[in-house]
Amino acid sequence: MNLQLRPMRLVEVLAALAFLVIATIAVLTIAPNGITSASGDAGQFTQTPSGPLGPADRDFLVKVRQAGLWEIPSGRQAQQRAGSARVKQVGLQLVADHIKLDQQVRALAAKLGVGLPNVPNPDQQGWMAELSTKTGEDYDKTFADRLRAAHGKVFAAVSLVRAGTKNNEIRAFAQVAVDVVMKHMTLLESTGKVDYAALPTPPPPSPNPSK
Repeated sequence: MNLQLRPMRLVEVLAALAFLVIATIAVLTIAPNGITSASGDAGQFTQTPSGPLGPADRDFLVKVRQAGLWEIPSGRQAQQRAGSARVKQVGLQLVADHIKLDQQVRALAAKLGVGLPNVPNPDQQGWMAELSTKTGEDYDKTFADRLRAAHGKVFAAVSLVRAGTKNNEIRAFAQVAVDVVMKHMTLLESTGKVDYAALPTPPPPSPNPSK
């Protein structure tokens, strides 16, 4: 009896060991691909003293920097080309706020090791070129429309980072940026020059919104 069982037990043990080896290889193969960031990118988080820094966090810093790169010169340009006193006032406020914000984003990016651009993105360059061809009322409307639309887009991105970042310093700065963007949207709307019909339609609500 024992002579018959021993070979069977040996086979069972070998089978169990083979299963464990295969399972271990599978886990090691699959697990790294299963660890993803909130933005869906794998393996792009870095550890910092203030917490994990992910792709969305770095993109947020880039967007804040780029906003200043075109809004500061545009706000200054408005002082010569705008026809409305209110547009000129709003332009000055945008300049003042973005100078402060730019100082903060450059300091934080340097601290977290994030590279920042030194020129506006292609869309922003196009808006600046467009504004440079206009004066008076035409300038006022274009200034208000382009900057209000741009603030609406960046507001959505900044809000998502504020809601989901795992980095304490990014969270604090995102709160500052959210407040500034909200302030600027309100200021631009106060000019009475924003064409709301031209703004993108908000996406429809989810049929099963999460709580």
